[in-house]
Amino acid sequence: MSERNCRIVAVTNQKGGVGKTTTALNLAAGLAELEKRVLLVDMDPQGNATTGSGVELGADQATICEVLLGEAEASAVRVRVEEMKFDLLPANGDLTAAEVALMEAEDRATVLKAALAGLRGQYHHILIDCPPALNVLTLNALTAADAVLIPMQCEYYALEGLSALVNTIEQIQASVNPGLEIEGLVRTMYDVRNNLSSAVSRQLHEHFGERVYGTVIPRNVRVAEAPSYGQSVIHYDRDSRGAVAYMGLAGEYLRRAGERL
Repeated sequence: MSERNCRIVAVTNQKGGVGKTTTALNLAAGLAELEKRVLLVDMDPQGNATTGSGVELGADQATICEVLLGEAEASAVRVRVEEMKFDLLPANGDLTAAEVALMEAEDRATVLKAALAGLRGQYHHILIDCPPALNVLTLNALTAADAVLIPMQCEYYALEGLSALVNTIEQIQASVNPGLEIEGLVRTMYDVRNNLSSAVSRQLHEHFGERVYGTVIPRNVRVAEAPSYGQSVIHYDRDSRGAVAYMGLAGEYLRRAGERL
């Protein structure tokens, strides 16, 4: 597999509670179901992508923290999530220590990029679940990525937070990663009965046009339940509205990727 055929996408939004980790995990699962080789990178000290994948870390299990500190190779740290058919670079609270150390490093923005370089040729897609903050961990993800996927709720403060993220992306483009682009915006926890959702959705289309994904992730109890069982919603309840939506998102993601190749 050629490195040029691998796409690294950072799934990010500095606002918490927008379905960021849920989207990263379920998109990874959906792409794997469509027979793509996928690596999910957990870059959030909360480690929700790790626990949501059903991975329980032993006391001696290295994580992305050791990778960023130069104490382990990414290839040795990754674990296989058999049920969901993708690989995972896990994280836990130790990642906070790496965050502190990176702030003092001269190459602090490019550590993750270097760590993933040797893995690009082994995957079709590498998805990075970022922390809900514009910090040095997110900076690493945006520097390593080819594109950014932004999950967001259609609510009052969404556009305000989005403008700050777009400004950060533009700064990254101007400095360390000129090729970085916005992959798209995914509307999550969408309630069709809510007039505000429709109004914000219209504004998104006005500002971002075709970069707004047509697939909408509905507010769905099965999506919320799945992580507590260590599963994607696709594996927890394949027939639920949430699972159908995330499989649709994976399909739209691949179609858009095909248009760029």
